[in-house]
Amino acid sequence: MSNIDEATARAFDAKWKVRTGGTGNPERTRRGFEQLFSLFPFDELAEGEGFDLGCGQGRLAVFVAPRVGRLHCIDPSANGLAVARRAMADCGNVEFHLAAVDAIPLSDGSQDFGYSMGVLHHVPDTEAALRACVAKLKAGAPFLLYLYYDFENRPLWFRAAWRASDLGRRTISRLPIRLRRLACDAIALAIYWPLSRLARLVEWAGGDADRVPLGSYRDARLGNMRMAALDRFGTALEQRFSRAGIEAMMRRSGLGEIRFRDGAPYWVAMGRKQRGG
Repeated sequence: MSNIDEATARAFDAKWKVRTGGTGNPERTRRGFEQLFSLFPFDELAEGEGFDLGCGQGRLAVFVAPRVGRLHCIDPSANGLAVARRAMADCGNVEFHLAAVDAIPLSDGSQDFGYSMGVLHHVPDTEAALRACVAKLKAGAPFLLYLYYDFENRPLWFRAAWRASDLGRRTISRLPIRLRRLACDAIALAIYWPLSRLARLVEWAGGDADRVPLGSYRDARLGNMRMAALDRFGTALEQRFSRAGIEAMMRRSGLGEIRFRDGAPYWVAMGRKQRGG
């Protein structure tokens, strides 16, 4: 059985069909990239060959490609890859592959690095998907992973609010794409925008803006929030993991020397493929 949730895959493909790139804040995107990749050893990879599993529109790959020797962008969405190709039309060191995680078109033990950021929590068997990624790495190669966290470091009220929102996601994600987009746009305007502005005020007053729900969007444009709401509420399958659970899964998949990034977004972790892994 294929390790892909067809409803989730169709939702992302539909999203990329109408998104042509260029709607976000470039400086915010760069800062987000630097946060997510703060653990990644680019100094080792100037001549390295590796892969982006679940590249989508290439939002992160555009920053990775100039820092490495060769980059394979892999995604099951034809529309996502089309956007990524346009974004990296001038990058001669990038190859694009239409494939799911259980059919990665690279030889086992061939890659100097890999990463999958915000993708494998949308796969039915996340651990099997991680093992498939690790299998492609050379011994000692780094793998960077970002999975949604299960709010284990948040107060009870925060977790209760998320559970309520998840009921909305389960309903909205079943709607036809046009209605789904309208519902998510409404959520962006009614929830993301006011909470993000509240977080900005908290930051201005010297408080911790990241403690405010959706505080990470405090300097985002409305277009970013609309797409974030569609990602969050328009996706049928979403899994969440604790830090301890992610570390255990990474070790079972053959990774060691595991390090976690401090601070939001939770959880970003990097490990290296162990010999025999």
